[in-house]
Parts: sequence; structure tokens; C-alpha cells
Amino acid sequence: MTPNEVALVSAPWPLFNRPSVQIGALKAYLKEHLPSIQVRTHHLYLGIASALGYDLYGPISERTWLSEPPYAALLYPDQRFRISRFWKRQTARLPGGRIHDFDILCHSLETHSQGLLSQEDWKRYGLVGFSICLGQLTSTLYFIQEIKKRAPALKIVVGGSACAGQLGESLLRTFPQIDFVIRGEGEVPFLYLLRTLSQRPESPEPPAVPGLVRRSGALLSKEGSQAPRLDDLPSPDYSDYFRDLESLKPERRFLPKIPMEISRGCWWRKAGRSQGRSGCAFCNLNLQWRGYRAKSQARITGELKALVDRYQTLSISFMDNLLPAKGLEELFRAIEGLGLDLRLFAEIRATTPRTVLAAMGRAGMAEVQVGVESLSTRLLKKINKGTTAITNLEIMRNCEEEGLPGLTGNLILNFPSSDQADVEETLANVEFAFPFRPLKGIPFWLGYGSPVWHSPGDFGIKRVTPHPFYRHLFPAPVLKGLVLMIQGYYGSVRYQHRLWRPVREKLERWKEAYDTLHKRPGSGPALSYQDGRDFMIIRQRRPGQQDMTHRLKGTSRKIYLSCRKPQSLSRILAHFPGLGQERADPFLRMMVDKRLMFREGDTYLSLASPVRPGGSRDF
Repeated sequence: MTPNEVALVSAPWPLFNRPSVQIGALKAYLKEHLPSIQVRTHHLYLGIASALGYDLYGPISERTWLSEPPYAALLYPDQRFRISRFWKRQTARLPGGRIHDFDILCHSLETHSQGLLSQEDWKRYGLVGFSICLGQLTSTLYFIQEIKKRAPALKIVVGGSACAGQLGESLLRTFPQIDFVIRGEGEVPFLYLLRTLSQRPESPEPPAVPGLVRRSGALLSKEGSQAPRLDDLPSPDYSDYFRDLESLKPERRFLPKIPMEISRGCWWRKAGRSQGRSGCAFCNLNLQWRGYRAKSQARITGELKALVDRYQTLSISFMDNLLPAKGLEELFRAIEGLGLDLRLFAEIRATTPRTVLAAMGRAGMAEVQVGVESLSTRLLKKINKGTTAITNLEIMRNCEEEGLPGLTGNLILNFPSSDQADVEETLANVEFAFPFRPLKGIPFWLGYGSPVWHSPGDFGIKRVTPHPFYRHLFPAPVLKGLVLMIQGYYGSVRYQHRLWRPVREKLERWKEAYDTLHKRPGSGPALSYQDGRDFMIIRQRRPGQQDMTHRLKGTSRKIYLSCRKPQSLSRILAHFPGLGQERADPFLRMMVDKRLMFREGDTYLSLASPVRPGGSRDF
């Protein structure tokens, strides 16, 4: 059948309150290059979230091992009892215990999923594309299976981050309902496929095209094909999502967040180097891209304004794995210049300067996900993060300041080559981080394609295997042929879990302390200062204890303000030639002992945030 009509589908469990940037971007690209073809996007997860209730959908969507079991039970009903036991073990670990009865959930999912499928005549499409990312595998396979029952002749193509490299090829080998896999960026290969099918509709196996794997296994280029310039791509089309949102009952409607891309790829994962060695050791987020590309400032501001005007919402989430390394301050000044009361979100490096954070804050950046990952410099070196503990503490402190975006971040636990010294350094440094927004402890998981996966022996891993949890979801013959995103491994797994137990416990105390200190709205930073020009007062709030105040005068004040940026002892002495090390050492040691400053080697960082936005500008 000639594909005059195309459907693009995103199955559960993405965040329900934003459209899929993957199928939105692909729809816009296809419409621009093939205007004669009708393209319809189906955000099936929105309908499922509305039917289940957002309070239930949300917690499931946030955890891979909760999002995969329900549809696995629908795919393999003879394994439901086994999958149900796995679900119960996973939900029992959640705060408050189990979140829902599994059998009731599966029945509800099946009823509502069939209802969504029955609303569409799938036979009218010549091609249906599915975007598969983390947490979407079993749901996508279920919807493919059910759509094929309704339209057996329909061609199915899958792509997305869960289809990179061997991942997608294993899906093609294992599931006969899938006809094609796109193993990299989707726009160019999907367009080639559509044109080929349009020109040769009678051919069961169209010629190989870059980045497209067909059932015979043939492909023109393992590297795939991607747009050279992101500026050449049209703005994503989210009209179908908003139409579906408007069709919901009034009490189910909400103001969504709009996803937008500034860039693709990761500049830290350096182009031209071995893919197994560059970038953060744990990361596999950029497998589908080659190199790093970013849009121009004019294109970014123009697209942002167009999205806001078209969809009448002010919440924008930048979906980049990493914002550009250069020009950010100028970019966010330009966004501020749009005069919009925006609420923005982005992921950034821990090395982002305070001046850039301030520009982001003025532009409307409410929250940033910072790649902290560890408060141990020893461990940060092992994971090739390119940062240090003092760098991470600096941005954590900056993000406590009024007018700057709030920080969210993770702390990687159980990293396979970590040791007692890494844990002890982490525990010691968390003490200095207590005034700042807590990090979330995330157990290390081995991702397909990550540097650790490529070189497991370098990290103390003896053998890589399929993750054992998948055994609860797929029948053994099916699992045998699959290569999946989350991998299992042998090598000190239990030891690492025991080793990091004190850190997990300390993270809980940190969260409790921070929450206690910020119960009252507008309570301000837990560690703050007021500057009196000739003196300064530092206020130190502690849970369950009286507040402490510290007054610094003269040179002591100047030293403290100069260490708002990390300063080595030699540089401090050079700034204050009359001070002398014999006077500087006792003062700095006292500041560290009181946890008003942090020391790493011979470098010092002041930890108090200014009460007034902007703080002192003496240094």
C-alpha cells in the first residue's frame, strides 16, 4: 500500500504533561518535505494517563521497573502471575508501600488501550512509526501487536533511543510484526523510507537507506543519516496532542509543558574519539547521534516565541542532554528580551558559571537538572565527569540564591569500581552540602553502549549479561534474542550495595533536614550572609537547634567574599599580601570546622548564599 497517510505513535509511559518531542519533530519534518502525505501523531500515553488518573500514572511513569510490567502481562498473559509477583516486590519498596493492585491495573490498561485503538481505522495508514525510549518497550510491543491484528498488511517502523545499535536490530529479529528499525536520528531515514515506499509500493523489501535496518538486515550505513544543521529542521508540530488534550473531560485538562530542542548530542562525548571511551562513563544517552549540533541563537528565540504563540503556554522544557558550552549568557539574555513570563527547565553542566545562571533566572529558568553525580572527586574522576566536588558544591550553593534557578541532581550510588575511600569522601562532603537542596540517590545501572559497557573490565565488571529483571517480563525464548537498554553484570554488586548503605542513610537525613528548614515559605537559604560593607553577618540555620550567627570584619570579610569562587591558598595570600600564611591558616581552618567554607586540597570555597539577589560585588 502506498503510504499516503502515516501515523506516528508514542505509547505509555512518558511524562503525561508534555507532548512527545520525537514524534512532534518528525511530523513537522515529514509535512515540510512531503506535503501531500497526511501525518497523524498519537500520544497514546495521554489517553492512558487520563483514564488511569494522573496520581497513579505519574509514579509508574517515573520508574522503569514499574512501567514495563503491566504491558508485559498483557503481552504474555500466561506469565501474569510471575510478573505480578515482580510488580509487588518493586512497589513494596516505594514510600507508602504498594501503589495499586496489579490485576486491577492490567484490566484497566487493557480496557482503555483497546478503547483507544478502536477509535482509529488503522487500515487507512500505509506506515506507522513508533518512538521507543526508556520505559516504553512492552507498551510499544503491545500496541504494535494489537494494531497488526487490525491491519495485518500495515508496515511498522520503530526508532528512538531504545533502538540504537544492536538494540533495534534485536527487536527486528525477535518480533516479526516490526518491518523496519531506524537506528539513529529519525528524520532523514524516515523520509527516505516513505519516498521509497511511495515509488515502489509493490516491493516487499525496499532498497537500503542510511540508518534504516530492514528485515533482511541490510542497511546502507551503520552510522545512520542525520540533518547537518538543526536550523534546517522545522519547529515540532504538537497540534494533535493539544487536540487530544482538549477532547478530555474538563477536570482532566491541564496546562502542559512544551518540549523544545536547542541541541542534539553531547559535546562532552567528544566527536572523533572512540565511542566506548569518551564522555561520562555511565552515560548512554547519545547513542543515536554523531557529534554535537546546536541551533543558532536567532533560531532558538524565534522557535521559542512561535511555540508559545501557537500553543498559548509559557512552560518550556529544553530536552537537550547538554546545553551548548558557549554563548549561553547571550542566549538567555535574548530569551529575556522576548518579554515573556516564561517558566523554563534545562539540563546543564556543573561548571555553568553563576553569571549564566543569573541570565537563566532572569529569562525564566525555574529549575535546572545539574549533572552533579558525585560529591567525591575520586569518584568523579573514575566516571570521567570532568568536575570536582568543590565545583559541584559551588553550583549547588549558587542555586540556593534568590533569582537563580533551583537545582535538582542525582548522586550515583554503587558505581562498580568505587571503594571505601570514595564512600568516606562522599560522607564527609555531604556534611558541607546540608544547607543546599538534597541530591537524589540513584543506584548505578549499566546502560548498553556506555563506556562502562564497552570496557567492563576497566571498572571491575567480570561479565555483562541481560539484566535479571527482564526475566520476569519476557519468556526465555524471547529474551534470548533481545539486546536491551538496561544490562546486568557480575562483579561486586552486593559488595557495592553494602558499601554505599551509609550514604543512602545520610541522604535521607539530608532530605529531612532540608525539608525541616524550608517548611515556612520564604525561609531563605539555610546558610546565608548579609553584607555591611565593613563587616558581614553569616546566618547558619540548623534543624532542631538554635540558629547561629557569625560576624566577620575587615580582612576576614574580604577573604570570605573572595572565596565565593574557589580560591587556592596561594591566590588568597597574593590577594592580601599583608596577611601571611600564619594568620590565614587559622582563619580558614576555623571557617571549615564551622562548615562555613569547604576545603579541597589547598582550595577554599565559601558556602553561604547572599540574602539579597546578586550579593556583594566587591570580589
